[in-house]
This record gives sequence, structure tokens and C-alpha cells, in this order.
Amino acid sequence: MPPPNPLPTFVYKIIPSAPPSPIPDQYPLSDLDKQDGFVHLSTSWQVPITSSLFFGEVKSFWILKIKLGNFDEEKVKWDEVEGTNGCPHLYGNFGGRDVVDAREFRRGEGEGWREVFEGERWLE
Repeated sequence: MPPPNPLPTFVYKIIPSAPPSPIPDQYPLSDLDKQDGFVHLSTSWQVPITSSLFFGEVKSFWILKIKLGNFDEEKVKWDEVEGTNGCPHLYGNFGGRDVVDAREFRRGEGEGWREVFEGERWLE
């Protein structure tokens, strides 16, 4: 599917624990990313959806904020995933020069990820 217009400035990678410091030039791929042959990313508005679908049982995780403009257009495919209006998938890898920030997110008892991210300004 075609990329959104305008393209977002940032895309986000949800990871289960704190990233290595410093972030290496080639970020270690998750088992799912290795299996699928691309890095699963989310746009800012998809983060609450992705969090609820794939991280619904955990109380905390980290998110890497990645500058989309660092990648050649043909390396990022906007693949249709039901209910997402196209998820960014990076066919390749990213590293420390691409990550502009990293942050841990936690949810309280009885709180859902959508509530955590409601009004979150860090997600641009």
C-alpha cells in the first residue's frame, strides 16, 4: 500500500526491556523481526493499538523513537495490517544514529495501554 502523505517524522519500535547503551550501529533484531524478514514499527497513533495487541499482558516496556527520514523510501514498506491503515515495516535494520530517544512506559493496575498513551506528547 502507498505510504501516508505526509510521512511521519518518527516511527516507533516497542521493545520488552531497556535498550543497550550505547545503542549499537546494528540493533539486535527480535526473533519476530528475524522470522518475518523486517523490523516491525508503528506510527505514533498505532502505538496504543500495537501495545494492546502484542504487549497486553506486560506492565512495562520501552519504546525507541526512530527518525524515518534516515531510511531510503524503498526500505520502508507500508504493509496493510487489519485496523492499522498501514504499518511501517523496515526491510533492513536501524542503529544508534537512527534512534533519537528511548523511553520506558508503565501502566498501573487495571490501566490499559490506550489510557497510558492518551495525550502522550512524546509520541509525535
